[in-house]
Amino acid sequence: MASNADADLDDIEDGDLKRKKWSGKKIVMIAVPVLVLLIGGGVAATMLMGGGEHKSEEQAEEEDPEAAKIVYVDLPDLLVNLKSPDRKSSFLKLSISLEVKGQKQADEIKEKMPRVIDGFQVYLRELRIDDLSGSAGMFRLKEELLRRVNTSLAPLKVNDVLFKEMLVQ
Repeated sequence: MASNADADLDDIEDGDLKRKKWSGKKIVMIAVPVLVLLIGGGVAATMLMGGGEHKSEEQAEEEDPEAAKIVYVDLPDLLVNLKSPDRKSSFLKLSISLEVKGQKQADEIKEKMPRVIDGFQVYLRELRIDDLSGSAGMFRLKEELLRRVNTSLAPLKVNDVLFKEMLVQ
C-alpha cells in the first residue's frame, strides 16, 4: 500500500504541480514600472520634505543680512611674462576682483591673499599668448583662476573672478 502512495505522489509532483517559467519579457514588464514608481516616489518625497536642517538663502539673510551681502575683494595688479617659443618677451597685466558673500569672508580672504597671488602667478607664467586669444581663452582663464582660488582658500568659497583690466603686450 505504501508503494502505491509513493507512486501517486510521484505522479502528482511531476504532472500537476509543474510551475510555469517566467519569460524575460514578463519580468521586465513588471520590474521596470515598479522601479520607476519607487524612484519617482523617492524623488518626490525628497523634494516635498526638503533637507530639514538646511536653511534657505532667504532664512539666512533674515538672520544675518551681512553674511548674504555681496562683497568684492580687489587683488593687487598682477604683471607676469608669458611663455613664448621665441626670444620675444610678452607680458600680461591683470586687475582682478573676487566676488564673495559677506564681509567676514572678505576679511578672511584678505588674510590669505599671498596664497591666492602665488597660485595665480604660478599658473599665469605658464600661459602662452595663444591661450588668451578670443572669448574662449578669456573664459578658460576665468574658470581656471576660479578653480584655483577656491582650491587654495577652501573651505571659503569665491563665487566669481572678475576681470577689471587685462592687457597683453
